[in-house]
Amino acid sequence: MGKFVFQKTSIDGVMVIEPTVFGDARGYFMETYSAAEFSANGITTTFVQDNQSKSRKGVLRGLHFQKKHPQGKLVRVISGEVFDVAVDLRPGSSTYGKWEGVLLSAENQKQFYIPRGFAHGFLVLSEEAEFVYKCDDFYHPEDEGGLMWNDPAVGIEWPISSDMDILLSDKDQKNPLLRDLV
Repeated sequence: MGKFVFQKTSIDGVMVIEPTVFGDARGYFMETYSAAEFSANGITTTFVQDNQSKSRKGVLRGLHFQKKHPQGKLVRVISGEVFDVAVDLRPGSSTYGKWEGVLLSAENQKQFYIPRGFAHGFLVLSEEAEFVYKCDDFYHPEDEGGLMWNDPAVGIEWPISSDMDILLSDKDQKNPLLRDLV
């Protein structure tokens, strides 16, 4: 038996991945990535950069992508809880403009694989969260793109509670709608 469960989603290439956690009275151990197991399940990505961020409740980061240097990402939460989203921006895709979302937390230890060609973002649901992700291409600041987080044409069902104020960067407040992407 493998150390991961790979769950396909409604969008081709996007997967929720659950690691096997070995726990006892001392704590736990788990592998978070294995090139052999990921490859055997269709994820042949070579990761070149790891990133980590910490955010407070209500922070919404995204939806981000790179235009000429798209990045595949393997994302997870090591502290707290977020709602993580991928939006298909692949030209000619039958699911173009569709989204997939998953609750990621330190408790459920799920991971989310987002292939190249997607906008990505997340909303912090806990008081704070630490978010870690692998990328298969380097970050190119001049190549940034964005999609408006609440575009009605995309229709993401963000789990926004009544006590939550959405906190966006200046950049993310100005992202274009899907219809305006070039």
